[in-house]
Amino acid sequence: MMKEFLSCDWGTSTFRLRLVEAASLKIMAAESNDNGCAAIYKLWLKSNKPESERIAFYQHIIKTHLKILENKVNRSLEKVPLVISGMASSTIGMVNLPYKKVPFLTDGSDIKKSIIEPNNTFPHKIIIISGVKTTNDVMRGEETKLIGCDSIHNKKEQLFILPGTHPKHVIVEKSRVTGFKTFMTGEFFGLLSNESILSSSIDPGGQFEEGSNKSAFEAGVKGSLTTNMLHHCFLVRTNILFNKYSRQENFYFLSGLLIGNELKDIKKKKKKHVVLLGGTLLNSYYKVALEVFNISILTIENADEALIKGQAKFI
Repeated sequence: MMKEFLSCDWGTSTFRLRLVEAASLKIMAAESNDNGCAAIYKLWLKSNKPESERIAFYQHIIKTHLKILENKVNRSLEKVPLVISGMASSTIGMVNLPYKKVPFLTDGSDIKKSIIEPNNTFPHKIIIISGVKTTNDVMRGEETKLIGCDSIHNKKEQLFILPGTHPKHVIVEKSRVTGFKTFMTGEFFGLLSNESILSSSIDPGGQFEEGSNKSAFEAGVKGSLTTNMLHHCFLVRTNILFNKYSRQENFYFLSGLLIGNELKDIKKKKKKHVVLLGGTLLNSYYKVALEVFNISILTIENADEALIKGQAKFI
C-alpha cells in the first residue's frame, strides 16, 4: 500500500511541491517558489535542446526542489509517486495534453492524464492531470480542486466560486461540471494597483478586519452595482484627492469594486447553492462581497486541501 505521495501544483507563475501522507492527506513537508511554468518554458526555449529532451529538462527542475524536501524530512524520497496538476500539461509545461470538454464527472474518472514511468535519472512515477474546456473557456488545475471538494456531490445545482488571479465560476449539476467562466479580477487588480495612475493612491497593508478597511471594501462592492466600472476605478484617485479614504483603505475599496463586478451577475440570476473554494484570505473577501449582495453561501472549503484530495484520486 502506498504510504505517501508527492503533490505538485505547477501554475503559470508559481511552483508548489508537497510530501503528503496518503492515509491522512497530511502535509509532511512543503516547498514553494516562483519557478512557474512560464519562467521554466523561457529557460527551455533558450536551451535550444530538441523536443525529445523536454520532459527531462522539466524533471531536472523538479529534482532541485525534491532535494529541498529530502533535506527537510532527512531521508530519500526515491520512488515516491508524483502527481502534477496545473500548467504542466499545457503548451508551456512538461507535456501538452488535450483538454477534456465539459461536461466532466466530478469524481475525475473521465479527466485526461499522462503517466511518465520512472527511470534511472528520475526514479518517480509521474501522473500529470490535464485541463478542461468549454467552447470558449479553459481551466488547468481548478478541475483537480473541484474533484477533491467535499461539497461537490450534492445533488442540487451548485455554483462553485474559485477565487484567485483568474477566478472561476463553475456550475455543477448531478455530479457533473456542466460549464464555467473565467474572470480577470486578480490580474486587473494587480495591473491597476501597480502599473496605472492609481498606484500612487494605493498602499497594500493592514488586515482586512482592521479599522475601516472592511467598510471601504464593502463600499467598493456596493459601488459596482450602481456605477460604470471604468468611471468608478478613477474614484480611487479622487478618494485620495478629496481625503475620503486613506491609501490603505483604497486598496480594499478597489478590491471590493473589482470583486463586486465579478460577482454582480450572480445577484441577477436565479439563486443557486454557492460554494466558496479558495484560500483563507480570498475566501474572506468573497464571503463579505456575497453577503453584501445577499447571496447565501452553502459552504466554504479550502482550495489547498481540495487540491491534495483531488490529486490523491489519480494515484
